[in-house]
Amino acid sequence: MNKKTNKSNKEVASDSLEKDEVKKVNNDQEEQVEEIDDNQNIDTEKIGSEEDLPSCETDIEQLEATIADLKDKHLRLFSEFDNYRKRTNKERVELFKTASSEMIIDLLSVLDDFDRAEKSFETATDCVAVKEGFELIHSKLKKLLTKKGLENMDSLGKDFDTDFHEAITEIPAPSKKLKSKVVDVVEKGYRLNGKVLRFAKVVVGK
Repeated sequence: MNKKTNKSNKEVASDSLEKDEVKKVNNDQEEQVEEIDDNQNIDTEKIGSEEDLPSCETDIEQLEATIADLKDKHLRLFSEFDNYRKRTNKERVELFKTASSEMIIDLLSVLDDFDRAEKSFETATDCVAVKEGFELIHSKLKKLLTKKGLENMDSLGKDFDTDFHEAITEIPAPSKKLKSKVVDVVEKGYRLNGKVLRFAKVVVGK
């Protein structure tokens, strides 16, 4: 009885060992299969990365082409702007020259009047007539300049204003009302189209 029991125990132990070995073999096989799968995944990723390289090169070429196109457009715009600036400067200079020539043409008629008046001096005997002739020329000149936008400053008796006046000197004011006011105008001031063309040189009361 004891012998049979011992034999049975040995068989059980042997079967257990065989099962362990089979299990171990199965585990090893599974690990090998997993390792093969991992290697295949790595190879697939490498292949995918290699396939992406041509696409990256294409993108770089497109970007370089875009940059070159933008540089070309920038140079063209800069060139056009430079030409526009030169053209407008030339037109501005020509406009000033044209404006000056128009003014001179208008003044020629006044100059002609002065020339005729000068000749009349040689035979003139009536001083009143000569005076009236000069007054007519003076009036004609003033009207012409007024037409061009010239305006005479009315400074006498007004408050001294550094925006329009240049004080030559100060004198005691003839009356209290004339303190800090213009009591005399040495040289008239003028505005052209509302802008000060020449400051009036004045004497200020103190």
